[in-house]
Amino acid sequence: MKYLSCKIGGITIGHGYPIAVQSMCNTDTLDIAASVSQCEALSRAGCDIIRLTTQGVRQVDALAQIKAQLRAKGIETPLVADIHFNADVALAAARVAEKVRINPGNFSRDFDIARAKFAALTDLCRQTGCAIRIGLNHGSLGERITAAYGDTPLGMARAAMEWLQMAAERDFTNITVSLKSSNTKVMADAYRMLYRMMAEELGMVFPVHVGVTEAGAGDTGRIKSVVGIGTLLREGIGDTIRVSLTEDPVNEIPVAKALRTLAASPAPEPGQTSFIIDATDHDDFIIKAAYMAGPDLLDHRTDDFQMHATVAASELDAAQIDAFKDDLMQACRRRFTKPEYIACPGCGRTLYDIQSLLKKIMDATGQFAGVKIAVMGCIVNGPGEMADADYGYVGEGGGKVTLYKAGEPVLRGIPQEEGVEKLVALINGTLKV
Repeated sequence: MKYLSCKIGGITIGHGYPIAVQSMCNTDTLDIAASVSQCEALSRAGCDIIRLTTQGVRQVDALAQIKAQLRAKGIETPLVADIHFNADVALAAARVAEKVRINPGNFSRDFDIARAKFAALTDLCRQTGCAIRIGLNHGSLGERITAAYGDTPLGMARAAMEWLQMAAERDFTNITVSLKSSNTKVMADAYRMLYRMMAEELGMVFPVHVGVTEAGAGDTGRIKSVVGIGTLLREGIGDTIRVSLTEDPVNEIPVAKALRTLAASPAPEPGQTSFIIDATDHDDFIIKAAYMAGPDLLDHRTDDFQMHATVAASELDAAQIDAFKDDLMQACRRRFTKPEYIACPGCGRTLYDIQSLLKKIMDATGQFAGVKIAVMGCIVNGPGEMADADYGYVGEGGGKVTLYKAGEPVLRGIPQEEGVEKLVALINGTLKV
């Protein structure tokens, strides 16, 4: 089997190389000072690769200035341009960034045009040394793929394989690939299918970028990320990882670094149902405990487990263990005792303060056990990415939001200050639409 590597600036990822930790700025890329400052903070925290949203040519120009300022400060962390809906912007960004992320589901509406633009992109990247990430999301597969395979893990894997095959035909392999979903089971199954397809159909395995998209915040966001990413790392799948939290992106780095450390240690035996956890603090506990107990729950190899845990030398009582277990069971999609929040981490496209808004929504909707609520910053992480949600809150700019029910918009143009109240009324059935 041939395992490929991908060179992104001074970083190489792939089989046999250290797992690289990634994050994404949530600043407006046009705000050069804020973006430089956040990149500096991420780099200091140990982030190996940094992504910035790059919607248009203005953002490409800003990215060039951000890169120049960082390099002048001696910060060599590779930068990734995040592209949606505009193949021509990807071509422009390939002259600036060390890597360009494209989404097959929205690279171009017409697949023939997409093929031609992708060919041009690979030719340009061969000249500039820019890497490509084929970054496919569960909620943006495109009509052609969903018509053939449905909105399924198989559809995700097949969609990615189309693009990897195109790259192989052009003998361009400086590529990473990702298949992200907010559903941990869908995400894990899609990556496994893709890994087998690459080996069996291509005879080579491209480096894999692993993450759970729209994981949310706090304990639940961390546990959900650890379950999805950790399950695959324990199987040897994953060359670079991103923990997507609706928080300051710097907060993602310690979680990802802890996962990388755990992946280098022996994993529990399959089917193990008793664990002893010794943790330095609360985050250390939930990360270790989710990594140890989560994968077998996710794959239905076990239905329950026992755990003894100490945090900073203090033993956790049964109520604390049970509270963690509730969060873990929900992250593994085994038992739902709380609402599930599908929340994007925010980026330069986000149209409001999503971090504080998510907290308000969580505080106002905690009574709706088992209800899936999506909180999205913009149209990119909007209707498609929250296809699995019962209700959704999406920013539309100008201080307005749209509320969704079962994937369909039901109220548009709501003033942001009324959004949370109307969302609660929509969920409890008291809002007429």
